[in-house]
Amino acid sequence: MSISRPLQPIREDDATLAKVLADAHLPSLLAALAYVTADLALLRPELKPNTFFLAGEQGGYTPEQQSEARALCLAALARYRDAGCPKPAASEATLRSVLEFVIGPDALDAYLPLLQEELSIAGRDLRAPDWTKPGVAPNADFRVAIIGAGMSGLLAAVRLGQAGVPYVILEKNVEVGGTWYENTYPGCRVDVANHFYSYSFAQKEDWPQRFSPQGVLLDYFRDCAEEFGVKPHVRFQHEVLAAEFDEARGTWRLRVRTPSGEETLEANALISAVGQLNQPKLPELPGMARFRGPAFHSARWDHSVPLTGKRVAVIGTGASAAQFVPVIANEVAELTVLQRTPNWMFPVAEYHDDVPAGLAWLFRRVPHYAHFFRFWLFWTTGDGSLLPRVEVDPAWPHPERAVSAGNDELRALATAAFELQLADRPDLLPKVVPPYPPASKRILFDNGAWLAALKRPNVRLVTEPIREITERGVVTADGAEHAADVIVYATGFQASRFLTPMRITGRGGVDLHQRWDGNARAYLGITVPDFPNLFLLYGPNTNIVVNGSIVYFSECEVRYVLGCLRLLLAGRHRTLDVRPEVHDAYNRRIDSGNSRMAWGAPSAAHVNSWYKSPSGRVAQNWPFTLLEYWRQTKEPRPGDYVFA
Repeated sequence: MSISRPLQPIREDDATLAKVLADAHLPSLLAALAYVTADLALLRPELKPNTFFLAGEQGGYTPEQQSEARALCLAALARYRDAGCPKPAASEATLRSVLEFVIGPDALDAYLPLLQEELSIAGRDLRAPDWTKPGVAPNADFRVAIIGAGMSGLLAAVRLGQAGVPYVILEKNVEVGGTWYENTYPGCRVDVANHFYSYSFAQKEDWPQRFSPQGVLLDYFRDCAEEFGVKPHVRFQHEVLAAEFDEARGTWRLRVRTPSGEETLEANALISAVGQLNQPKLPELPGMARFRGPAFHSARWDHSVPLTGKRVAVIGTGASAAQFVPVIANEVAELTVLQRTPNWMFPVAEYHDDVPAGLAWLFRRVPHYAHFFRFWLFWTTGDGSLLPRVEVDPAWPHPERAVSAGNDELRALATAAFELQLADRPDLLPKVVPPYPPASKRILFDNGAWLAALKRPNVRLVTEPIREITERGVVTADGAEHAADVIVYATGFQASRFLTPMRITGRGGVDLHQRWDGNARAYLGITVPDFPNLFLLYGPNTNIVVNGSIVYFSECEVRYVLGCLRLLLAGRHRTLDVRPEVHDAYNRRIDSGNSRMAWGAPSAAHVNSWYKSPSGRVAQNWPFTLLEYWRQTKEPRPGDYVFA
């Protein structure tokens, strides 16, 4: 199945085009049409959009501005149709003008090379390796093992295949997809718009919804695995138990559990693509084993347990609970939601919406419209919008409620959304409005479904701490027993325990988990001293909080890994090992950067968050811009490594 489909010509009359434009995303359509037709007059100064994420879907356009934009787009589409829908022949100067219309002149020069890659407007995959193993080391016996066939593992496989480097993927499950295969709880969906949560080189114009549910994303990654020839390289039901570096041979020896028993594999380089959110975390509550009914973690949803007419207790109110609680609330008899810490939620009205028919029509007919829509998402949910609003301002006088004036604006907007939805249930307001600054922990998206569920007569939100689990349900600190037939633990993942439960042994027999001692660190989130030729994807400090998609980060990481492999092969080296001083200096900078963000500021010290390791260090998050990570990972610096 092809990920992208050929564009269809426009043959419809003006009246039909006018109807279609009612569904258009106008800022990105103006940009696309200006680029396709080279008519820069479409980019009128009074229509320059507001790129603040919460400014509104149409870039803050007033109704009058929307009417003006639609009229301009209608005329441009009609001219393009009447000219026979010619192939765009826009210059880089035109692209500069179009991008400047959205992001402004100050950021343009810095971001243009990155955006050219991310948008893939030229029709070429600018992030594909520009070398091949047969070209640089035709006689080298070199093989790569990838652990995991999720999003980043498949991505690494695609790039290795393009470079002609032999590889194998070891996947513990029976299918590709990683988290999108494992998480099947009701309502499971992505919280990054799917036009951005996708590979830059495999963009889809026909996503059915703006934020895809689990099954759609699983199909996307399955299709990518098929289309790019990855599937034959995957060994399913192969779980890596341990990996040990063989200093004498300069290789990695892997112990693997398979359906027929344990096996040992050898690889010259090892890529971990297991990510951060793959090991469910259960709470340590007295009496958990005593509960007489079914109990399971949301990431391992037991679909054999019927919930209709049952009393269900949900422990936890994080991202997963926010998605499945509104679904199951409609079928259970009673639902008790036990909350430890409330979450900031940004109002996203289209969170569950289908892509409007007119918008989908335009994606299939206007060249590069999907690319510019992706660009809009990249900018408004990335460096151009939210990131500055979660940076700490030391002079801000109210650190107890926000970390800056911009952060306080986020707080006010999110609080106003809560107040509007709870006008008829003011008793819930103190329970759901967080006491900490926005972005101290993960911000969730909601279209009103969460609070609507909490307001149902069969739903109770309990904020008392849990004392114990009994045979009959959950007892809170006030002595109240909340009866339940089923308990669902929506308690997140062991995010700080990178690469668990595998045992990874490096040079000199050093154990990776003992080296980290609960505080995982890596250079660029990718390489660790004394672990030669080991590369981590979605490793320490590569999680993004408010700016972007993890797919973007993975693409940067994989290009860097391919660059490291080229250094090895072209230099006829066996191994490369990051210098400790380089690694340590980098992590000092990361720690300093995180201390200046909402999630690492003193005001967040008391906030429960998976962003932190048990010591309190922020081991997950990247504190800088998307541009900076792109620059740092564009190609490896040989001086950062010791070669052997």
